[in-house]
Amino acid sequence: MKKRSSLAGAIAVLALAATALPFAVQATGVASDGTSKQPISAFEQNSLDGWTERSFDGNTHYELVSEAGVSVLKGHTVKQASILYREKTINLLENPIVNWSWKIDRTYMGINEKAREGDDFPARLYVVAQTGFLPWETVAINYVWASELPIGEIWANPFTDKAKMIAIQSGDSQVGMWTAHSRNVAQDFKTLFDQDIKELSGYAVMVDGDNAKVEAVAWFGGISFTSSQTALAE
Repeated sequence: MKKRSSLAGAIAVLALAATALPFAVQATGVASDGTSKQPISAFEQNSLDGWTERSFDGNTHYELVSEAGVSVLKGHTVKQASILYREKTINLLENPIVNWSWKIDRTYMGINEKAREGDDFPARLYVVAQTGFLPWETVAINYVWASELPIGEIWANPFTDKAKMIAIQSGDSQVGMWTAHSRNVAQDFKTLFDQDIKELSGYAVMVDGDNAKVEAVAWFGGISFTSSQTALAE
C-alpha cells in the first residue's frame, strides 16, 4: 500500500498553470432533492487541458464522455488510485462557494472508511490551500461520497493530518442519479482547521479503489466557485 500525499504535494511536484473554463449550465430539471436523471452541467468544453493526473497506485482511467449531449468526466477504478487535478488560484474572499455535480455506479460495502485499508471512495472532490512558503505547508478538504458513513460525518485523513474528510453523500439510495452540491469552502476550512483561508491553490477529483481492492465508476459535471450558491440548472 502506498502512502498518499496531499493534493498540494502533487501540485508541488508537477506545477501547472491553468485557466478555468466557463461553468456550463444545463436545463435538466433537477428535483427538489438535488437529483437528476441527466447531467446537470458540463465538466469541460471537450478538453482536459489544464488538468494533470498523479498516480498513487496505478491509474484510474479518466476520460471525457458525452451523456445526453453533455460533456462530463468519467473515472473508472479497478483497484487503482490516481487524482486528476488543476492548479488554480481561487480567491475565497470573493468566491467562497464551490458548486459541483457527480454520479456513481456503486458504493463499497464492508470497508472501514476511516482506516488506511478502507480509505477508498467512488467519488471525491479535493480543495487545497497553501499555508506557507514550503510545498508541504498545505491543508486540504476531501468532499466524498461515502459508502456507509453518514452524511455530515467529519474525520481525519488516515494518511496525513493536513487533510480532513467530509461525507457529502452516502449510501446507495441515489446511485445512478446525478446530484448537485454546494459548500462554503472558506467556512469549512475555518471549522476544520481553525484557519482563515483566503485562497485556494488548486482542486481535484478522484475515483479510487486501491486500498480495499474495489471497483467503481463515477462521473463529474461542472465545478465552479461563486460568491453565493449557484443554481445548477435552469
